[in-house]
Amino acid sequence: MTRLGWCAAGVLVVIALGGCASTPQASRERDADAKSFETHPAAATVYVYRSPFNTETEDNVLYIDGRLIGSTVPGTYFRVNVTPGKHTLHGAGIDLGNLTLEMRPGSLYFVDLAVIAGHSHYQVVPPEHGRRAIASCCVLLENWAPGQRPLLR
Repeated sequence: MTRLGWCAAGVLVVIALGGCASTPQASRERDADAKSFETHPAAATVYVYRSPFNTETEDNVLYIDGRLIGSTVPGTYFRVNVTPGKHTLHGAGIDLGNLTLEMRPGSLYFVDLAVIAGHSHYQVVPPEHGRRAIASCCVLLENWAPGQRPLLR
């Protein structure tokens, strides 16, 4: 390959990598709305958060029932409304961690996510504990749109 060919290939790689993005942070308004912890009578709401002290550097991708929610990082959280019933939170690939919850309409659920050696460790916490943790530590991330793919490293 010529020098020009190598340069063109390098530029394409940089563009491709630049086009990948991690899960976007929500606006301050959306974060404040989510921290009001309101419920909907026909849906269950689950908050999944990662403490800023859980400094595992590997990306950890959150799914609920096979639906991609987004990539978690320390000091962030997701708010997800789901239909009442049984739902499973899980990772992908070598991540064998999962948690299944039976969720009732109009209820809030708080899940503390710790990432250790690339594996998800989910722990349901009491609502008062979850509210305090999220209010003091975390910023809301936008849920990924259907079909959006995580950044692969």
